[in-house]
This record gives sequence, C-alpha cells and structure tokens, in this order.
Amino acid sequence: MEITAYTLPGCSHCGHLKELFKRANVDYAEVSVTNDMTTEDFNNKYPMIKVFPFVVIDDKAVGGLVEVIKLFLSEGLISSTRS
Repeated sequence: MEITAYTLPGCSHCGHLKELFKRANVDYAEVSVTNDMTTEDFNNKYPMIKVFPFVVIDDKAVGGLVEVIKLFLSEGLISSTRS
C-alpha cells in the first residue's frame, strides 16, 4: 500500500492522521503543503480539495481523516475497540 498524506503545518487533524498511521503500523509519505510544495501547486494538482489532511492511497484519492479511518476499519488495519 503506497500512502501519500498531504498536510499543513500546525493542523490538528493532520496530527491525528499521523497517529492513526502509527496505530495502523503503516508507512506513508508526508507532503507538507507550504514546506514541501506550494499551495498553488497543490491546488493545481487537486483543485477540488479544500481541507487537510488529504490522503492518496495507491494513486486513488481517499479523502480526509474520517475517510481514512473508515477505510482502515473496513480493511482491518485498526479496530474500533480500545486495547
């Protein structure tokens, strides 16, 4: 699974996403919009996306934090119970 997470510095949802990846024990590439690429470049690549984080898995746009949680739950990468 190839995961790219587009994030913004100081974004709390982006921090939660990184914790989710850690919990699921998956590797990912982080692209910090403003640090690693310009906002203009991001908007040109993904003109319809206005929220962060934004995740692409295996070249398919997944969405934000909630969509990734739902996908990881359905794939069994995380569970909804606390351990």
